[in-house]
Amino acid sequence: MADLFGLYLQGGHVDVAFLGGAQVDRHGSLNTTVIGPYHSPTVRLPGSGGAAEIAINARRVFHLLRLSRRTFVEKLDFVTSPGHGSSALRGEGPQLVVTDLALFDFENPEREMQLTALHPAVTREQVRAAVGWDLREAASLAETPAPTVEELRLLRERLDPTGLYSR
Repeated sequence: MADLFGLYLQGGHVDVAFLGGAQVDRHGSLNTTVIGPYHSPTVRLPGSGGAAEIAINARRVFHLLRLSRRTFVEKLDFVTSPGHGSSALRGEGPQLVVTDLALFDFENPEREMQLTALHPAVTREQVRAAVGWDLREAASLAETPAPTVEELRLLRERLDPTGLYSR
């Protein structure tokens, strides 16, 4: 781990990192520490586990999250991994947020999360209802292409044959 963080990550050799969390805000900051007040939380989470350093040092960061009002919050209970607006970022920060309903990016002058694509059969109203702030939308909203038969086969047979992730 020391080599991974010291040589690769801090050395600027990690192009893309994937992070998840319990909460995300409009600037892509993540909370993986506590839900509620820090000194008397409702839920204590695993903490950074290196995610803070990954968020700061990786060239680009992609977030993988379930879309819900519990996760997409106006204000984090605790900032574990900084997003846009933090002077700590050495890389480009969060670039993409992939959820079970839609895709988001930060391609605007304020570097604020914006809806860019809806998954098939998902409406913008469903997405807006699951976000805890007044969500921006990209100038043109796309539809995420459905997976091909071959992509589904690879997911089911090679990458996740026991259904651990795709249940």
